[in-house]
Amino acid sequence: MTLRIGFHGAGFITRAHRWLLEHAGVPNQLVAVHDPDGARADRFAEQTGAAAVSEHALVELADVVFVCTWTSEHPRLVADAADARRAVFCEKPLAVDAPLVEQMIAGVSKAGVVNQVGLILRFLPGYVMVRHLLDDERAGHVMTVNLSDDQYLPVQGQYASTWRADPARAGRGALLEHSIHDVDILHWTFGPVRSVSAVARQHHGLPRIDDATVARLEFESGAVGTLTTVWHDVLERPNMRRLEILCERLYVALEGDSDAVLRWRFAGEDEHTLSGVELADAARASGGEAAGPLVPFGAGHGFNPMTRFLEAVRDGAPPPLPFAEAAAAHHLVDAMYQSAEQGGTVIEVGEP
Repeated sequence: MTLRIGFHGAGFITRAHRWLLEHAGVPNQLVAVHDPDGARADRFAEQTGAAAVSEHALVELADVVFVCTWTSEHPRLVADAADARRAVFCEKPLAVDAPLVEQMIAGVSKAGVVNQVGLILRFLPGYVMVRHLLDDERAGHVMTVNLSDDQYLPVQGQYASTWRADPARAGRGALLEHSIHDVDILHWTFGPVRSVSAVARQHHGLPRIDDATVARLEFESGAVGTLTTVWHDVLERPNMRRLEILCERLYVALEGDSDAVLRWRFAGEDEHTLSGVELADAARASGGEAAGPLVPFGAGHGFNPMTRFLEAVRDGAPPPLPFAEAAAAHHLVDAMYQSAEQGGTVIEVGEP
């Protein structure tokens, strides 16, 4: 069985997903694409052999619908796919706020369609390995975690997504549009969050588009964390992350994403360093990898999330990262923005 793929959107992220689909190991064919920019859709169609079609025709032609448009369009396009009983993959963030995300989760659940969200960091070896290290009883309790993430303002350069300067389409700025990844990793790795506070700035003068946000998180475990996310104009830094963790008897530092270098040291032991394929092999051996084969990804390597997703569609099985897994991160982001709008007040949060 060859799964027929349709893409809403023909931009930067669609090209990335197309490459992952080509290396997924599950037979699939790109059959349709739609983009509000007709010329861009036509170019993508010429390059791939797909047909540039209307939104309605795309859903009719495809077995699996990929939603890779600006954020405000996600709920409508996901609903169209679910109504037609099509499997659906939606890029992050799922929607501009958590209530809309909850509606999307309810919609795909009611329709009974396989669904997955594009929170790619969970499929990178470095983050898989960090979770493995923290599970080691030698580590003791997590005490503090600090995650910093910076990227140039993505209306330029390789991203060229000018819609990210428009709150009607993007919703908000760096915290939602980019660091939903980071908030998801913090929740996934360190557990439920008790409260958050945040400050947000708009140095580029774009209304509601935050470009420098610092958040504080208190976890139910007793750990305390910070997240710093910045959109700047240093084009030589397209995307950089650094994660630093201090436990009672373990230090961990992870720098980078697909090209990450991981360093750690348990009390009384030598420091260890892993990167590249060696880091991926260690992550796979840890038993925490369930996202498909290792593939070149960005400047390094990642586990292909499309493999397990397409297998789930083909077999009618649970996908590795359904929409419901993104709910917590969206509620936390909403709480952070609420705090920022109230001058950094502490917002108590609970599991959605």
